[in-house]
Amino acid sequence: MKELFDVDLRDPDTPMSRDELASALRRCDVLVPTITDQIDAALIGQAGDKLKLIANYGSGVDHIDVATARQRGILVSNTPGTVTEDTADMTLALMLSVTRRIPQGLATMQAGGWQGWSPMANLGGRLGGRRLGILGMGRIGQAVAGRARAFGLQVHYHNRKRVRPEVEAELEATYWESLDQMIARMDIISVNCPHTPSTFHLLNARRLKLVKPTAVIINTSRGEVIDENALARGLKAGEIGGAGLDVYEHGTEINPTLRDHPSVVLLPHMGSATIEGRIEMGEKVIINIKTFADGHRPPDLVVPGML
Repeated sequence: MKELFDVDLRDPDTPMSRDELASALRRCDVLVPTITDQIDAALIGQAGDKLKLIANYGSGVDHIDVATARQRGILVSNTPGTVTEDTADMTLALMLSVTRRIPQGLATMQAGGWQGWSPMANLGGRLGGRRLGILGMGRIGQAVAGRARAFGLQVHYHNRKRVRPEVEAELEATYWESLDQMIARMDIISVNCPHTPSTFHLLNARRLKLVKPTAVIINTSRGEVIDENALARGLKAGEIGGAGLDVYEHGTEINPTLRDHPSVVLLPHMGSATIEGRIEMGEKVIINIKTFADGHRPPDLVVPGML
């Protein structure tokens, strides 16, 4: 970017304050935010006349008021597809971590408390043969389904629209029109849908009551899709078997029950944290900006109708 443009880089690697974001919006032609930068309508209202593109560093844009930006004549782009494989890998890693009790084993070894193998120690469960219900069968959902088949899981899914028959056949995936009916029958539920007004608390208190008491819930998408307090209550009451979470409803403020529960694995939003993924995201940002600067439509333009 420094070779192509006059760039004001954020260094160190920490979130910008609201005042710093407002200042950047007033003076720049292009803003490159990340998921931690909340670009709401009030902030966009402070943008200067020069600002014409918000080139988001990341695929999700729920932190940007895209509709307001477009009303102000500001385009928004993102980096679709760059986190698909990495997030799918992390989804399977969380499934294995929860079902095979990997954190408990690690804690035993780090504490120096291992006394040797025994037949009943650290018993978890086998992935093969379990029913996996995927919420959201987009790029990441399909990547998760492909990996799940390799582990012998039975793939089921609920999506806003049913995927093409050839995709279903390749993934051996069963479509459920009713989310309620699907989640009541699954052994593992994986959240892989974006956060939108229609998916906020998609797994609410009522739906979490439908989950089998042995079921495991995995979320590598957006924390707001699950009612986190209701999830914590279900786990504490033994109504949900376990959870593997990489994202949280209230950012870094996590329900204490989730932190302390022995059948919950928590990660610090690491789903896309690979060197390869970050480089791909950056390359897409540069292509979007350069294409726009050359007078063309950014290839990864986000429009309100997509959300």
